[in-house]
Amino acid sequence: MNFCSNCGQSVTYITPPGDDRARYCCKSCGAIHYHNPRMVVGSIPEAGDKILLCRRAIEPCYGKWTLPAGYLENGETVADGAKRETYEEARARVEILAPYAMYNICYVNQIYLMFRARLKDHHFRAGTESLEVRLFSESDIPWDDIAFRVIQATLIKYYEDRPTGRFSFFVGDIEKWASPNGKNQAKSNENL
Repeated sequence: MNFCSNCGQSVTYITPPGDDRARYCCKSCGAIHYHNPRMVVGSIPEAGDKILLCRRAIEPCYGKWTLPAGYLENGETVADGAKRETYEEARARVEILAPYAMYNICYVNQIYLMFRARLKDHHFRAGTESLEVRLFSESDIPWDDIAFRVIQATLIKYYEDRPTGRFSFFVGDIEKWASPNGKNQAKSNENL
C-alpha cells in the first residue's frame, strides 16, 4: 500500500502507539489501515454416495477440480456465502448440513470454512467460473487434478470420516513448504 484510501496521501508502515504490529498509517489524516485475513467459504455438496466437484475455468489452477468455494461477502453469513458460492460455480442448490472443516492458511492470509451440504436436486451445471461440474464417487475422485491443497485436505478428511458417518468439526493448518525443486508449496498439518 502506497497511498491512503481516505485522503490520498502517502502512508508509512509503522507500529501505531498501543498496537503490537506494523500497519500502514497515514500521517496526514491519521487513518490506520488494517489488513485482515480473507474468509473463504464453500461446501461439500453430497448426493447419496457422491459429491459434486467443479472444474475451474479461471486461474489459478485452470482446468483443475475443486469443491465450490469463494470469498465471503460483506453482510453475508458463512452458511449463506457457502450456498451462494455453490450456486455461482455449479448452479447447484444445496441445503447446508453442518460446518465441517476450517483451515488456517496464514501464508496467504486466508481462512477456509467448508460445510457439508446436500444437493436439493440434480439440476446443476457449470457456472461462469467452471468448465464443468460432475458428481464423483470416492473411487473416481481425480486426486492428481485437485486444484488446491486445502481442497485435497478437506476431501481426505471427509473420506476418512465417511465410513463411520460421524463428521466432527475439524480445524487444521495448511503451511507453506519448499519442494525438492525449490518452489514453495502448501502442506497441511496432516502430512499431505
